[in-house]
Amino acid sequence: MKPVKVGLVGSGFISEIYMQNSKVFNSFEIVSCSDLIKERSEGRAKEYGIPKVMSTEEIMNDPDVEIVLNLTTPDAHYSVAKQAIEAGKSIYNEKPLSIDLSNGKELVDLAMENNVLIGGAPDTFLGGGIQTCRKLIDDGLIGKPVAVSAFMTCPGHESWHPDPGFYYKKGGGPMFDMGPYYLTALVNLVGPIKQVKASTKITFDERTITSEPKNGTKIRVDVPTHVTGIMDFHNQATGVIITSFDVWGAQLPRIEVYGTHGSLSVPDPNTFGGPVQVYLPDDKEWKDVPLTHGYTSNNRGLGVADMACALRSGRPHRANGDVTYHVLEAMHAFHEASDSERTVKMLSTVERPVPLPIGLLKGSLDP
Repeated sequence: MKPVKVGLVGSGFISEIYMQNSKVFNSFEIVSCSDLIKERSEGRAKEYGIPKVMSTEEIMNDPDVEIVLNLTTPDAHYSVAKQAIEAGKSIYNEKPLSIDLSNGKELVDLAMENNVLIGGAPDTFLGGGIQTCRKLIDDGLIGKPVAVSAFMTCPGHESWHPDPGFYYKKGGGPMFDMGPYYLTALVNLVGPIKQVKASTKITFDERTITSEPKNGTKIRVDVPTHVTGIMDFHNQATGVIITSFDVWGAQLPRIEVYGTHGSLSVPDPNTFGGPVQVYLPDDKEWKDVPLTHGYTSNNRGLGVADMACALRSGRPHRANGDVTYHVLEAMHAFHEASDSERTVKMLSTVERPVPLPIGLLKGSLDP
């Protein structure tokens, strides 16, 4: 098929892996890039062979660009995505879909009205690790899912990220930063979330950056940095999730799924590979399971490649707007549930994305 031409907006930290992996997939090619700091996009374009350095407005007006890859910071996700959709282009956002829930809904509706595709990160659930877990569940190995647990704990990002301030502002915090990986994985494995309860807190009102170039800079913390949530899924499974920037060390699993016939240990949903382990009553111990699917290295861009295939073939894409919006609503619901001290019922629902086929050739998303 003819590769879909992609214009990349936001040539910062995360753009490098997308540019690198664009050479892997046969369904799309990045033909232009932009950034608020022009020198940054010029450097990326030179390093990764991107043909054109353009302004964001020029990318939106370029008739050759079919998908806009929006890698800006969360506060710009909505405005850039809306601009792309109104220009008649499909949009793939870095997570989250938007900061405000109402803006996310507007984007999904606007994309439908304009007959373009919308979706976004994370696409790690398309990697070999979680796709293997999906197959094991669908095959009935652990029976019907009864419950899930998900844990993401760390001390925050100010010790390594070059500009970590936005992680502690609106649209940041551990739930909005890392929650998309965990919740998207759970929706893919178990299905949509029906309702949530939660308790949140800010442990440290201020953080000090210890990374360069802003070493010593103080950050005022405006969002919860420890979130404990309880989930009820539509399929009657229940779950617990903790996302935290307040934990120095922990030995918790990443994700586990507990079924009527056994238990499944799911790999880190911020990665694409394994390990995958299963506990079955007859074995009486955890056993490694060989991965059934490919794409096990850092393959960020899988979601863009899948969207490009969908754009050409007309089939649904997997990291789609309904999934990204459902996850966005869930993240808001955790904060709302804690603030209001009540159970928050989800208004959206979604179908589990179609699993990837086994045996795909490298660089391909369709048989």
